[in-house]
Amino acid sequence: MNEQLSFVIGADNNIPVEQLTKMSNRHGLIAGATGTGKTITLQILAESFSRLGVPVFAADVKGDLSGIAAAGKPHPKIEERLQKIPLGEYVQRAYPTVFWDIFGQKGHPIRSTISEMGPLLLSNLLDLNDTQSGLMYSCFKIADDDGLLLLDLKDLRALLAWMGNNANELRGEYGNITGASIGAIQRKLLILEEQGAEHFFSEPAVQLSDLMQTDFSGNGVISIMDVSTLVSESPRVYATFLLWLLSELFEQLPEVGDPDKPKLVFFFDEAHILFDQAPKPLIEKIEHVVRLIRSKGVGIYFITQSPLDIPEDVLGQLGLKIQHALRAFTPKDRQVIKSVARSFRSNEQFDSETVLTELGIGEALVSTLDAKGSPRPVQRTLVRPPESRIGPLTDDERTERLNKSPFRGRYDAVVDRESAYELLKKRAKELQVRQDAEMRLKAEQEAQAKPARGRKKQSIGDAFMKSTARSIGSYVGRQIIRGVLGSIFGGKR
Repeated sequence: MNEQLSFVIGADNNIPVEQLTKMSNRHGLIAGATGTGKTITLQILAESFSRLGVPVFAADVKGDLSGIAAAGKPHPKIEERLQKIPLGEYVQRAYPTVFWDIFGQKGHPIRSTISEMGPLLLSNLLDLNDTQSGLMYSCFKIADDDGLLLLDLKDLRALLAWMGNNANELRGEYGNITGASIGAIQRKLLILEEQGAEHFFSEPAVQLSDLMQTDFSGNGVISIMDVSTLVSESPRVYATFLLWLLSELFEQLPEVGDPDKPKLVFFFDEAHILFDQAPKPLIEKIEHVVRLIRSKGVGIYFITQSPLDIPEDVLGQLGLKIQHALRAFTPKDRQVIKSVARSFRSNEQFDSETVLTELGIGEALVSTLDAKGSPRPVQRTLVRPPESRIGPLTDDERTERLNKSPFRGRYDAVVDRESAYELLKKRAKELQVRQDAEMRLKAEQEAQAKPARGRKKQSIGDAFMKSTARSIGSYVGRQIIRGVLGSIFGGKR
């Protein structure tokens, strides 16, 4: 494939502003104040990648992006804009789309496991302090050493309860385990469950290959995950889910070097949520993955109101920058505008700082990379209109597409296979049977002879099983769904 293959983002004075396909795994940014056209820009980029045969995964924060699954309709404003943007071919059409939803209401359920999440992401999700995070690492180590799968929330709660009851025996090998820390984590798990996280922590886990499909015409399938409820009610779950998915892509995809086009493009909307109050070790991991994942053929595109929402080390790795209008209501706003303007390679035809406050809806300052990977001068760009519908699908339209989905039925039913909770419960039952038999034998012996003095010392194994019976007894009869998030951030399968 020719390395100069490109697609049109828009036009600057009737001159096309193009993104080189080969540079599209160098990541990107879409920024701007509310109502300036960021969602439409995301939509036209997703369409462009789909036409090139590149699968797309996008989080739909407002519910507006679902219209990409339906053809657009003629409109005078669209015709007016097309006259200013030399596109060559423009056909209003629907794009191949699959819908996903952690809650399983507006799309196929999307799930993972506690083990895949790993202790670092889980600690961030629960907002644990350093002591509690250390205990979480010990929990995962104990599970690994004893062959206990942590798949869902009840697995984790059962193991934590057992750790609390056996803290003295475990201290020598796994460090200090305090009841206060165990209790704090248990309480935060209950809060997480109330926020709906148990819907994600279950099986069957999503297969990454299902997010990287093309249709029979060679168009990349656009996977849209509805997160409208998640972002408003459980922003930490939203952020941690996306970071988990990114980590899984990094771990599972092979190295492809510098491909002619991405293997997958990933859009992070409301990107500031990913970094708000995130601990330094997690931010360092994100920076590491963003830097290296392009060699796996994955392009990451952040969408946010201000570029300053993104850590500087991450921002410096973003090749395509599409900046919509910014507002200058306060001195702080004006300082942000100065910083954003300085981040572009200047264009002698205009002052970027001034233009940033003058851009209309659907206009943006666009900075792209040339064939050598160097930034081109920034261009004032009129963004092209999408070929698909602007605005959401109706509920009936979404249901119709879900019924025709190739993944219909694959993820609907929850699978509850044997894991830590079930295994500890089974061991506890076996121990109880053995202890009952021993007690009956002892009673018979005492009836025939004088009872032996003293008490037999309890082994650690017996202590384990007895405490397990106590720990998980309260969970019997409850049905809690499976899952959570991991791998490169510390998880093990």
